[in-house]
Amino acid sequence: MRVLVAGLNHKSADVEVREKLAFSGEKLEPGLRALLALPLVKEAVIISTCNRVEIYMGIEGGVEGGEGAIRQVKQFISSFHQIPSGLLEKALYFYTDTAAVRHIFRVTSSLDSMVVGEPQILGQVKDSFQFALGKKATGVLMNKLMKKAISVAKKVRTETKVAENAVSISFAAVELAKKIFNDLAGKRVLLLGAGEMAELAARYLMTNGVSEIVVANRTFERGCELARNFNGRAVTFGLFKQEMVHSDIVLCSTGAPSYVVLKQDVHDIMKERKQRPVFLIDISVPRNIDPKVNGLENVYLYDVDDLQGVVDSNRNEREKEAGKAEEIIAGEVEVFERWMAGLESVPTIVAFRQKALQIGEGELEKLFNRNSFDEGQQKAIRHMASSIVNKLIHPPTAALKEDAEDRDILIALLRKLYDLGGD
Repeated sequence: MRVLVAGLNHKSADVEVREKLAFSGEKLEPGLRALLALPLVKEAVIISTCNRVEIYMGIEGGVEGGEGAIRQVKQFISSFHQIPSGLLEKALYFYTDTAAVRHIFRVTSSLDSMVVGEPQILGQVKDSFQFALGKKATGVLMNKLMKKAISVAKKVRTETKVAENAVSISFAAVELAKKIFNDLAGKRVLLLGAGEMAELAARYLMTNGVSEIVVANRTFERGCELARNFNGRAVTFGLFKQEMVHSDIVLCSTGAPSYVVLKQDVHDIMKERKQRPVFLIDISVPRNIDPKVNGLENVYLYDVDDLQGVVDSNRNEREKEAGKAEEIIAGEVEVFERWMAGLESVPTIVAFRQKALQIGEGELEKLFNRNSFDEGQQKAIRHMASSIVNKLIHPPTAALKEDAEDRDILIALLRKLYDLGGD
């Protein structure tokens, strides 16, 4: 049996095409059933996320079987989603055998993700595998492949720093806040404006233990709506200076054409705060916080360019770690290939063992028919015969399992010597 991967992702297809090919909701189970109905497909797992749709399969046949399976899968995707096959030609990619194994290891390790090191894909792969397992769509090959891919991803995260360091503006802001305050538990946050990046940063802050989020937005209704998402409260925009007195972190994203927060404002606010540190994050373009406030004591101001510099530096670090991850994956691919090669010898090992046991059983029956042995004696003779058979078949069986280089020759020789049938 061989491994085949068919799919598309954020690099090969735009979101419009990915949406059309998604196996979401009620499509997933019938999709699996239709796949397994294809003549050459024996096992399958479908991974469908916003950035990728991939089908992992165990298929029968040699080179011709692989080519035939690709044709069958193309036709299946086209008919199942009712999309002209011509639309799929540029979007779909296919990997077989070693390339397929390497691909799933890279996917689970998030080296193939839009953001290298993101953690979501591993959970998505686990969920997809569990679903296929529950529907009895997997077998020996897919079970081993998926479990190995998950363990490889964990190894990559343990032995490299590919998942460390923020690589988004919003997350970088939160990481900086953690460096300034050490612990974000109990800190109060003010959202000045309700921009998308500020909202995302606020979500990250909530998961890191901030105690309260207040929203001051020019459109009060929008502020109330956003505040409800954080179990926070909204105030009218004109009250933001009073709120800054009690806020440890201020995320500014108002969309105003000029400075909204001036140096004198912050100077006065810091007096009322008794110089307790404040972290100001200006994600607005153009900037909404006067950069001169950075000169004030215990005031830490970062704008988009500052945060982008952090992101770029972190991304470079992740790329270095990704190189280490690729080395780990290369080694694990070799391990999996040896296991797959060993599968070829399983039918021969089974046939060889059955033949040896049949010969042994036949000779025992002849012995027992010619002689009178009580039950205890028969049991002792059977035990001895079984021991002799096991010791005789162990060396060739071990050689088939361990000697990858000459496995094909050994299989052919054993089948010829013991008349096991097959090629």
